[in-house]
Amino acid sequence: MRNNIALSLALSLLISAALSTPAWAGDAATGKLKAEQVCQTCHGMDGIGTMPMVANLSGQQELYMIAQLKAYKSGKRQHEQMSIIASMLSDEDIENVATWYSGIKVTIEMPQ
Repeated sequence: MRNNIALSLALSLLISAALSTPAWAGDAATGKLKAEQVCQTCHGMDGIGTMPMVANLSGQQELYMIAQLKAYKSGKRQHEQMSIIASMLSDEDIENVATWYSGIKVTIEMPQ
């Protein structure tokens, strides 16, 4: 009986841990380093585009960024610079960069 309780508790903890950590969860610190190497020129370290027609990334949804970077990498989405840059990123790099930029908090102010 005790073995069944202990086994059930251990299984519950394992399932809980698996559900609380998304499969795509990247490492923000590693993502920051990669952003310094390949993203900051156009998107800034703060995720604010440095030129017209450059997307702001700060606070963007993590899964959305992962999907878009993978689309650039695969060729499903085309852009002169982003297609080249994304092709140089591993799936782990993509997850880490997305974790970095999605973790930046933004404040929204509605227009008057």
